Amino acid sequence: MEQSKKNTGRWLLPALFIALCSLIRAQETGEKNQSIGYLFNDAHFHLTNYIQEGTDISVYVNQIMGDKIGRSTLFGLPLQQQWSYRVTGDFAPTYYLDTDAHLYYYSFTDAFIAMAYKSLPKEQQLRLDPMITGFNPTDMYAAAHIRRVLLTFPGVFSGVGEFTIHKEFVSSKIEGDVASFYDPAVDSILDFCAEAGLVALIHNDIDNPFPKPGKPNYLDGMKDLVRRHPNTTIIWAHAGMGRVVAPLKDMAVLLGQLLSDPDYQNLYFDISWDEVAKYILTNETTISNSANLINKYPDHFLFGTDNVAPASQEKHIQIYHIYEPLWNLLTPEAREKILKTNYERLFDKARTDVRAWEKAHMK
Repeated sequence: MEQSKKNTGRWLLPALFIALCSLIRAQETGEKNQSIGYLFNDAHFHLTNYIQEGTDISVYVNQIMGDKIGRSTLFGLPLQQQWSYRVTGDFAPTYYLDTDAHLYYYSFTDAFIAMAYKSLPKEQQLRLDPMITGFNPTDMYAAAHIRRVLLTFPGVFSGVGEFTIHKEFVSSKIEGDVASFYDPAVDSILDFCAEAGLVALIHNDIDNPFPKPGKPNYLDGMKDLVRRHPNTTIIWAHAGMGRVVAPLKDMAVLLGQLLSDPDYQNLYFDISWDEVAKYILTNETTISNSANLINKYPDHFLFGTDNVAPASQEKHIQIYHIYEPLWNLLTPEAREKILKTNYERLFDKARTDVRAWEKAHMK
């Protein structure tokens, strides 16, 4: 009998261990399957608009992201639209095209985003990657602002942007200096991003809204900027396209040349915004060219909505469904990367690196 109990004990412990391991694997598999159930991660999202109003953050996470979006960047708009009574009288503009009055940089947006993020339960915070936007890229103190935000709100931010260098109809409305690729202030921002591990999301139109024949005005400058900052992860918003800034002839060939060059291995493109979708989906040729490019360089593209303060989940994810003809031409690997895993790779690394920088620099 004594020997029988010993034998039973020897058998029981391994069996319990195997059962426990199976339970853990089942839980991990369930979490993985839940993640797979998401449609996409959103690499480009504005919680607030040009008058700093927007969607309640709890509504955004629970109802708009819901079970359709895994993770999302989170930023406001760095610019505030002035309400000049002399210009529009009692009409209060809410968008930069509503009035000729100036736009000005609005630094409080970073504190607002941080406090909104911190109001959420921890498990909901983990679905968001807030970005710092409230700085003037022509100001040599911009990097100091970014540093101050990190140390004031440790554990919150993963990147900077979307910030603008050249943007149709917007750049000319901003009070003060005009942003430039060759401004030391922009270099100091990207240098600090490399130091702290922050992802940099930059809006830069590849050309003027109504270009003249010849070389695009803003391509070489962007290429120079990326080359000068090889240790900074740079996402080129909208792949350089805009509301009326159309893609260049042979745009896919041009982007392919950049991505095949070792000097641009830190460069990524997002294809956010329904205005960009209209160019990619123009016809079968443009869809095919875009798909072939993404299939060839699947590690360098991300998807985002570029929505501003959405009112409903249906409206928010509409851009994902608009892109269905493109998704259908992607390989399974490329589709998974552009919609999910490229985001996770870049922002998981940023979270780790920025938290380490904060820990090393907190007093």
